[in-house]
Amino acid sequence: MLTVQQQLEKRLSEGLGEQTWRESGLGAPTDIDTLHQRINQLEQHNLDLQQQLDERADDLAAARATNRELMTRFNTSTQPR
Repeated sequence: MLTVQQQLEKRLSEGLGEQTWRESGLGAPTDIDTLHQRINQLEQHNLDLQQQLDERADDLAAARATNRELMTRFNTSTQPR
């Protein structure tokens, strides 16, 4: 049978061992569900940003096409005949 002091030492040792294991990053995260939710949030945010980028790229391409068309019209209307 362990003495009270031995029991306290054992519990302290186990507690320190678990804390060291968690802090080292080698053990499993304490809350896997929270991490999965965060991953899903970040993936959704990434998709939203990609969609915004695609829309802006489309807007830029349309603006460039309009600019080319207007410059062509301007250059053909101002050239002497």
